[in-house]
Amino acid sequence: MSIFDIHFHGTEKFDVKEVKDYEQILLIAEEYGKKETDGFLLSLYPDSLDKMREKLSIIKKAMENQTDGAKIYGAYLEGPFLNPLKAGALDSNKFLMPDIDKLEELVYGFEDIIKIVTVAPELPGAYKLIERCIELGTVVSMGHSDATYREAEEGFKAGVRLITHLFNAMRGIHHREPGIAGFGLINQEIYIELIGDGKHLSDELLKWIFQVKNPERIILVSDMVKQKKGMQKLQGGSMSLKDVINRLKKLNIDEYKLKLATEKNPEELLRINSL
Repeated sequence: MSIFDIHFHGTEKFDVKEVKDYEQILLIAEEYGKKETDGFLLSLYPDSLDKMREKLSIIKKAMENQTDGAKIYGAYLEGPFLNPLKAGALDSNKFLMPDIDKLEELVYGFEDIIKIVTVAPELPGAYKLIERCIELGTVVSMGHSDATYREAEEGFKAGVRLITHLFNAMRGIHHREPGIAGFGLINQEIYIELIGDGKHLSDELLKWIFQVKNPERIILVSDMVKQKKGMQKLQGGSMSLKDVINRLKKLNIDEYKLKLATEKNPEELLRINSL
């Protein structure tokens, strides 16, 4: 068993947004391997379909030529079928309404490397898009979403298996409307991502989640990005997954649960044999 980061955009030196060729992807893998991560999915930001396909082509070539570093297991599409109301640090101008034709245009030829797609389930047409993603062999995650509890539940019934960085860029919990965040905690079968850097979620909330959620359905992620100086919005993570594990150990979170959240659970979600 090995550390597997399913949601990762890049390191302090290299970010997927900036890469122009497959050798730069390999540099990302080499650098992340030095941070004691064994495998990862490289997460793409929403962009034009042509530009996202260019990145997918580069990732695929990197996977075909990789010989060292943290192993690249594929791509994670964080969008573009997301809700502009919950864009977070993403560019909402690049978001699209769910459309099966656009989905198929985006993924054509890359079905073998696209492992996860994030969708906002409340958007018109989302449930049919979710079903099509599943037919194409992709895990569907809910995120960047203003979904109510009921809308999240319908997404789950349509086949969603994961929630992207729980609580971040989504409707929170209200005592009369638990929302998508509440659904992620109440439903014990859906997987949830957690960013454990201490900035995206409070330590008190992290400890509570590990107490109430099925430990076989928690996945710790770095959501690591190359940090932009002077940016006012909360960005993606700035801490490697190994560093996240170490800081959560200091919070006295059960080490077996942390092991599940960074090793077994990601493999189970993606049906990948032990790294």
